[in-house]
Amino acid sequence: MSTPMTQTPASEMMKLLDDLSIFSAPGSGVTRLLYTSEWSQAQLFLQERMAGFGLKVETDKVGNVYGRLVGRNPDDKVILTGSHVDTVVNGGKYDGAYGIAAAITAIHYLHETFGQPLRSLEVVSFCEEEGSRFPLTFWGSGHVTGMYDGSEADTCADSEGITLRTAMAECGYGSSDDTMNQSIDLIKRDDIKAFVELHIEQGILLEKTSKQIGIVQAIAGQRRFTVRVSGTANHAGTTPMNMRADALTGTAEMLLLLERLAGEAGEPLVATSGRLEIIPNTPNVIPGEVQFTLDIRHSEAEKLERFCTDILSAFNEIAAKRGLTMELTPRLSAPPAPMNSELCHDLERICQKQGRSYRNMVSGAGHDAQLFAPRCPTAMIFVPSRDGISHSPAEYSSTEELGAGLEVLTELLYELAYKEI
Repeated sequence: MSTPMTQTPASEMMKLLDDLSIFSAPGSGVTRLLYTSEWSQAQLFLQERMAGFGLKVETDKVGNVYGRLVGRNPDDKVILTGSHVDTVVNGGKYDGAYGIAAAITAIHYLHETFGQPLRSLEVVSFCEEEGSRFPLTFWGSGHVTGMYDGSEADTCADSEGITLRTAMAECGYGSSDDTMNQSIDLIKRDDIKAFVELHIEQGILLEKTSKQIGIVQAIAGQRRFTVRVSGTANHAGTTPMNMRADALTGTAEMLLLLERLAGEAGEPLVATSGRLEIIPNTPNVIPGEVQFTLDIRHSEAEKLERFCTDILSAFNEIAAKRGLTMELTPRLSAPPAPMNSELCHDLERICQKQGRSYRNMVSGAGHDAQLFAPRCPTAMIFVPSRDGISHSPAEYSSTEELGAGLEVLTELLYELAYKEI
């Protein structure tokens, strides 16, 4: 890309981010849940902004919003970039929204500076990724990539019992005769040449290592389990220590072992138990049962599976030694998603060309990009998050950090859409 960026695109992007953060339910931070009025207003705002920049705007039956800059070779597959518009409850204004605002800004800048691209450039605002209202995630990109077929909408309900189908209909989505601006009947896309997602890191590595850009090599696979450890509830004063089947002390030994073995395994493996339920949870009764969660992540499938097998085998040994029983229920098995190696190399070269510090890294959090990785060349770019904080009103990245990510994204989109391949 021969024309250097000025400060104008970064300012334009920041205004977009600020404007988008207005669409939020009352409370601290930003709350924009799927198929709420705040969500609808945000998607309509983005449609208007995309149209104002000369993009061809379309929506699909679940509410994904697209803005396309049509290329000179309209029959060629499109270069897609963007992220999700929904948030967690009381979240920040950068998660998801940054990738959308940067994508709109980058495409606008490229159009103004270089004119019509060879291949169509398209920004997407995915309707949902977080799973904050309904007990499923990636509702937007999951339709685009074929993970969902829509039947889930009839049985999946929020905490108030409202089904996805009902919520969709209230927003004007879900059927071929919808009244809203829907012009894509087929949600699943087979016309995508590459997908690029720009995102805040939501972690502390970039800040701690003083790097401007994170080049994601893979999004970690996840295994989640619920573990039930059962012993014998008994009187805390009359049961000798050597005659107890204490489910809580057995669980404590398991979790300390989990921490030690995960530490020995080293990066990028992480293992977490985030929730415990103790029964009967009474001060003068030996705990007879404990349920706890396990969340284990790694970027390599074989190492992830091996660690899970080893740790669960060790848990069984601890239970047997203590006279306890253990019951395991798998909850999630998401494979690792490697990013495209050529695009990763392109990003390294772009960072070097722009004089930016960077590091290759694994994303421990899930992102829309992981659904595209098996289907088309996919890249993901991170910028630092202050103190590693995300999913919080305290989520923050500086204008300079966000602007650096914008420039890297713009350069990659230029190469993908404007250059002969």
